[in-house]
Amino acid sequence: MGLVDVAVAVTTFVLVFPAELPDKSFVATLVLATRFGRLWVWIGAVSAFAVQMLIAVLAGQLLALAPRTLVLLATALLFAVGAVVLVRGGLEAREQAAAELAEEEAEIAAGVGSGGGPLRALGATFLVIFTAEWGDLTQLVAAGQAARTQDPVSVFLGAWLALATVAAIGVAAGGWLAARVPLWRIRLVAGALFALLAVATLVELARG
Repeated sequence: MGLVDVAVAVTTFVLVFPAELPDKSFVATLVLATRFGRLWVWIGAVSAFAVQMLIAVLAGQLLALAPRTLVLLATALLFAVGAVVLVRGGLEAREQAAAELAEEEAEIAAGVGSGGGPLRALGATFLVIFTAEWGDLTQLVAAGQAARTQDPVSVFLGAWLALATVAAIGVAAGGWLAARVPLWRIRLVAGALFALLAVATLVELARG
């Protein structure tokens, strides 16, 4: 087997991408790209994501040292909690999607100002994204995936690519997407994926 297990990386990507797309970091990159150079915002975002996912997979490796039963139970719990959070958020946001998006945009914009060179863009984006993602659902999922698969490299790659893609969409076409695709629907789809993986993990545990 090579350094990267494509199946693990793709599975992680499929889990993280829809969970992150309606998240605050997506809105953050959208807002930041209106105030700074888009390339620098994207570089700042993916740098923050890289650090966050590195921390997540390292935490997953520590969790993997526990007995297999405990690892699978913890992983199933993480996925189940993620499913509940995403589905509940999607149902709530269905009634107030526009207001929620506007509120997050205003909050982020108030904290970063505008103007400045590449270093300001990189620094502001890194700090905003790193803070927004700390302890975020996708970070917990990456930790659970790393513990479950014991393949931190593939999990890191899949998660980081998903987050980098979300950042690219936010920078390049975030406003267009938010105006045409209800983000609450994406949350419901992500919640369903998390629920399926929670069940699959429990089935794996039952089979021994």
